[in-house]
Amino acid sequence: MNESGIDCYHLPVAALGELTTQAVGKLTPVLTPQNDIVPYTARDSFDQALRRSGRMLLQTGTCAKLLRADGFITEQPGKNEIQFIADFPKGPVKHALADCSPLRRLLSIGSGEMQQAVLALMDDEGKTHCRACLTFLTTTKGRSAALAALQGIKGYDASLDALREHIQKLGGTAFSSGALYGQLFPTRSAYAAKPDILIASDTTAFEAANTFISAYIPLARANVPGIIADHDTEFLHDYRIQLRKIRSVLSLFKGVYDARQAASLKAQFAALMAPTGRLRDLDVHLLEKQVYYDLAPHTLHKGLDALYGMFAEHRQTEQLKLARHLRSSGHKQAMAGLAASFARPGVLKQGPNADLPAQAYARKLIWKRYRKVCKTAAAIGPDTDDADVHALRIHCKKLRYLMELFGPVFPPAAFKKLLKALKGLQNNLGRFNDYSVHQASLQAILLEWPQAQSPHSLEIAQSLGALIGALHNRQLQERAKIMKNFARFNSPAIQQTFSALFQAPKA
Repeated sequence: MNESGIDCYHLPVAALGELTTQAVGKLTPVLTPQNDIVPYTARDSFDQALRRSGRMLLQTGTCAKLLRADGFITEQPGKNEIQFIADFPKGPVKHALADCSPLRRLLSIGSGEMQQAVLALMDDEGKTHCRACLTFLTTTKGRSAALAALQGIKGYDASLDALREHIQKLGGTAFSSGALYGQLFPTRSAYAAKPDILIASDTTAFEAANTFISAYIPLARANVPGIIADHDTEFLHDYRIQLRKIRSVLSLFKGVYDARQAASLKAQFAALMAPTGRLRDLDVHLLEKQVYYDLAPHTLHKGLDALYGMFAEHRQTEQLKLARHLRSSGHKQAMAGLAASFARPGVLKQGPNADLPAQAYARKLIWKRYRKVCKTAAAIGPDTDDADVHALRIHCKKLRYLMELFGPVFPPAAFKKLLKALKGLQNNLGRFNDYSVHQASLQAILLEWPQAQSPHSLEIAQSLGALIGALHNRQLQERAKIMKNFARFNSPAIQQTFSALFQAPKA
């Protein structure tokens, strides 16, 4: 069977010899090595963004090679070791990776050696009819893989089809980056910050809560080594998100656990979260550095230089402090104990709502939270206290957590529409909250700064004052947008969809 749509193949390594020596009809194979055998390091972010997108990044001593989802390779020269996307000089690989997070470090997932060659099929007059770009990869663990990417030449389609058929007879299969990862790095497990957790129609609320929390605890624990190693700031961010989701389940699933049990669990997870706050605050300040510089007049940048030097020093201290805590036996025992509790839910005490059907319970919770969001948002105006705006943000966050938890059991198209509308409002509220939190943080620094007796105190105080004023203006602009975004979220179509999916039918 001719699979003319396939342009790249996996080849059995043992078939390389036959491919490069056997004639294809009247065409003779001519092999031209493209380079010597070169060592490479394969890189991906911890959340395996490249793997999930069907790509693999290989870094050699002289260039970066991006194996694309179609099996072909994009490359650009560069001798420096690449840690983040921003480290790449301008070029085709950096351009191709523009969709990847700039915050995630490109970690080594394995290494080995690579050799590339071009196989041309030529007639007896020396004319080339088609080519196959061959890539042979080995790993330090003794694994290997061979790829053949086909290139046709105008006017010789029949020759290209013959080469395809020849490769298929040799055991060639359509290229798949997933298969390549599995072939070369089989021990690399996938990490998904938002796993799909399916809840059966007969699952109880107690079983659903345990299932959710049992899924999030390992995700939180998986980020701990990255926090300790300080690979990038997203490890701590994801760790906190997983803990926040767990705490939301415990808070929102009222009556599912015994009241004392729920209070104890909340306290234990809060204790895991508490030591991370200061480092996360500093991370956010440093990540917003360019925004702050853009907000402040150039004449005040000297003060910002001193301020960010202080932030960097404090961050180093806090990171070492948190790393020691995460390595401690106390933290390890606390995590292991909680994981064991939810692995054996029989040890957990059930509450009065434990046996309610999970899906019906979810509808009730989501509808109640949606109504609370609408009521709170409808009361917000130009003079509303900031605390009420923050309360709306919390209600929206809890609504989104509930919807994402139970999303797989509802119609996907309608559900996606609701989440998109909710995310729009959340983004607006998130920016409003960020401006508020940043102002409060900078005001606290301003009050404490005279005690530091720094030679740059005046410059820093002036810079802080300018930033606080600029952030306040941005916060006012975001407040004005909240009503507009809520109007979109509260449109008749969205109201009708929420009601159809989640409101209990009237008796």
